[in-house]
Amino acid sequence: MYGWRARIGLIVPSSNTTMEAEFWRMAPEGVSIHTSRVKLVEVTPEALKLMAVEAARAAEELATAEVDVVVYGCTTGSLLEGPEWEEGLRRETRKRAGVEAVTTAQAVVEALKALGVKRVAVATPYIDELNARERAFLEKLGFTVVRIKGLGIVRNTDIGRQPPWVAYRLAKEVAKEVGPSVDGVFISCTNFRTIEVIEPLEAELQLPVVSSNTASMWLALRSLGIRDRLSYGRLLREL
Repeated sequence: MYGWRARIGLIVPSSNTTMEAEFWRMAPEGVSIHTSRVKLVEVTPEALKLMAVEAARAAEELATAEVDVVVYGCTTGSLLEGPEWEEGLRRETRKRAGVEAVTTAQAVVEALKALGVKRVAVATPYIDELNARERAFLEKLGFTVVRIKGLGIVRNTDIGRQPPWVAYRLAKEVAKEVGPSVDGVFISCTNFRTIEVIEPLEAELQLPVVSSNTASMWLALRSLGIRDRLSYGRLLREL
């Protein structure tokens, strides 16, 4: 049986082509991934808000697979309207699934805190409006966003087509621009391919680097009591 240790339920935007693949690659032995999708084509505030309406249905579907935790796997989709929005989304997902629920936004916040990151540089594939919302979310929760830069991509499948070196170069750029005034780097978006570049970036920048997917996997595993060391950056390797 797949998932003999635990089953992770994953709610992803319908156009996300990266998160499932990265979750399967990161998953420890005996942990399986089971997915439900919520419709999204373009990564805009309006579309993300509509997508969240389907989260309850997706959570109920995952409950039928008897998953042990549900992850709402979208960064901006879980921080769109601020911390209260994120908490409400998590609460409703937990209620519908009947098990613990986490969101990517929550996972990022907890991961940065666990790593001692207070001043963060952020690399995203997003448009400026979403970058502004992400900055506001993080700063409302006590972080200082020293720099945030996006690629301006609207269509989600185009984000998923970006090779890992795009995330590498963008993260390196935002970190280098602010120099020693930053404690860590966050690469945002569950559809942005990142897991191959986390360790090389940490080695080069001498800073902790967190991506949406490494943070989401880390918090999902912690909620299950699974503490295996995984080679995808300091967060999963040491914490």
